[in-house]
Amino acid sequence: MSRSKLLFSIPFIAFVVLGYFFLEALNSDPSLLPSTRIDQRVPAYSLPGLEDPAQLLTERQLKGPLLLNVWATWCPSCQVEHPVLNELAKNGITIVGLNYKDVRQAALKYLEIHGNPFKYNIYDEGGDLGLDLGVYGAPETYLIDADGVIRYRHVGVITPQNWRELLWPKWQEMGGKP
Repeated sequence: MSRSKLLFSIPFIAFVVLGYFFLEALNSDPSLLPSTRIDQRVPAYSLPGLEDPAQLLTERQLKGPLLLNVWATWCPSCQVEHPVLNELAKNGITIVGLNYKDVRQAALKYLEIHGNPFKYNIYDEGGDLGLDLGVYGAPETYLIDADGVIRYRHVGVITPQNWRELLWPKWQEMGGKP
């Protein structure tokens, strides 16, 4: 093979390989992110409450069935999801908030304006608990059973439809009742 043909074929091969990976990415579902935490206990943590910084919260308080919802005021999708969470809480679903990499005052103001569906909020200013959980971004929601074991992870906005079709059946499997 001549040197000029070799120089032409290297970029062509690189283009084909990159094209393959781009096509694979386009055909994948980003909400199907793997989680190594499924069927494991919530990782150990000790973080302040959002509403009461003097209150230290730990994994011992995350006994369900409950939803652990990762949210932040900087997250536009969380704002879309918030009315659904308010409705779920009104209907007896226990939701604990994980306020993720947020500003405390902004989060408190947000809850004051839009309602607070959370039994309490864990204030994860540095994102340490989020990192331990494997959070990719907000919103994410974890279904946690009575033993503090993570049974399911939902990436993205909870809508009435995916609550009814996907999360509600899993909630019931954990013994959750509205």
